Amino acid sequence: MAAMSSRTSPSPSTSSKEAPATGHATRAWAVVLASSIGQFLVVLDVSVVNVALPSIRDGLSLSSGTLQWVVNAYALTFAGFLLLGGRAADLFGRKPVYLVGLGLFTAASLAGGLARDPEMLIVARAVQGVGAAVLAPVTLSLLTSTFPEGPARTRAIATWAAVGTAGGAAGGLVGGLLTDLLSWRWVLLINVPVGVLVVAVVVLGLAERHERTARRGLDLPGAALVTLGVAALAYGIGRTESQSWGTAEVLVPLVGGVLALAAFVAVEARTAEPLVPLRLFRLRAVAAGNVVTFVAMTGAFAMWYFLSLYMQNVLGYSAVRAGLSFLPHTAGVIVGSKVAPRLMRRFGTRTMVAAGGVVTTAGFGWQGLVLAADGTFLGTILGPGVLMATGIGLLMTPLTDAATTGAAAREAGVVAGLVNTSRQIGGALGLAVLGAVAVAATAADGAEPGPGQLADGYAAAYLAAAALTAASVVLVGLLPRTENPPKQRPTSSSRPAETTGSTEDAIA
Repeated sequence: MAAMSSRTSPSPSTSSKEAPATGHATRAWAVVLASSIGQFLVVLDVSVVNVALPSIRDGLSLSSGTLQWVVNAYALTFAGFLLLGGRAADLFGRKPVYLVGLGLFTAASLAGGLARDPEMLIVARAVQGVGAAVLAPVTLSLLTSTFPEGPARTRAIATWAAVGTAGGAAGGLVGGLLTDLLSWRWVLLINVPVGVLVVAVVVLGLAERHERTARRGLDLPGAALVTLGVAALAYGIGRTESQSWGTAEVLVPLVGGVLALAAFVAVEARTAEPLVPLRLFRLRAVAAGNVVTFVAMTGAFAMWYFLSLYMQNVLGYSAVRAGLSFLPHTAGVIVGSKVAPRLMRRFGTRTMVAAGGVVTTAGFGWQGLVLAADGTFLGTILGPGVLMATGIGLLMTPLTDAATTGAAAREAGVVAGLVNTSRQIGGALGLAVLGAVAVAATAADGAEPGPGQLADGYAAAYLAAAALTAASVVLVGLLPRTENPPKQRPTSSSRPAETTGSTEDAIA
């Protein structure tokens, strides 16, 4: 190499500086690619099942209450084990944890696609949620441990958020095509070849760079308690569809859920290796960011869940047509996510969280006001859908950036798990609440509800989602004020500064 450099024009010092910078940039964006693919799969599987729900109900003879658990079984175990997945990534390395999570997710997808009864499907979806919970925190902690705070991290998170959230929107189209052309089973089976391919790419193409710490135990009691608590709360809320709030069927799981979550906090305060070190909540950005995330996400699942049911059960759309109708949502999410970093640099993170929340609230409200039995795509779905999706795209990047600011790199996994947990618990509990609102507003008097009654129920759910999202906007004041990032000087050192940072914890 010395001989080669002596015959070329660049000086040795220039070559030695450019090579590491180029190599680091390649490694850094390889991390972005791995993170985005993993997040896409995880979020896709939340929404890809939505369009297939009517076919799943008919194929396995599910009641409406049981049908909701096809979605919630995944969402609840996903939320409950996210903290465990994040902590495991910090202790054992992000590449092996990534592979374990993706392998479990893929195996459970195969079992769900081959399910012959409702019980097997719901169990498979629950196990799938555990695999996703192990995988998801790694996708974010890879970014936060690779990119230092600043413009480069913001752009990386924006890409991660855009790809992930677009997976939620694209799931409608993918699910519709698979359901109509093949069967509902393929919305799960499609994960198998994709998962095998991604595992092969990660094993062969990405090297682990992780300084292993002393082997320490994982907080399994904490993971069990938080999962039990959230599941009990969601179950209790879901029971209000058929029982009043004062009955034992509702109160027992609600009280049990609160007690389990209180026990979780007590365990975290005493254990030597907690899933969530409670001192993290002394960081205002982490504490406030997770509170706002939790409340904001209580309405987020409504966008695709109820709209998918509305298009098929009320408007009579096929699964493919319903999926195609979600394409404007995908575009809105991508545009919002990619525009957000530029607006953050100009207006600040906190302002953009509030702006995204306002736009999302307006979209939910508009959707709730126009849903009707005689709705049309142009008059009922297109405008509100684009507004909702764009708002969520604008919201997620600054909110994720705010909630992960200030934590040490060695705790990137647990902070990422905490953010994802807040999102999923908020979404799961929100879906249970909004499902109860929709059932209460349907007012079918025990008879099979007609299209008009179903539309009224879905409209009520969207209006409730608007109220919940508006509450998150009010809570934005809890976030710390941050100055706009300084403009970088056009020097030769400014370029590497955006991508420098510790890569010891990253897949490179």
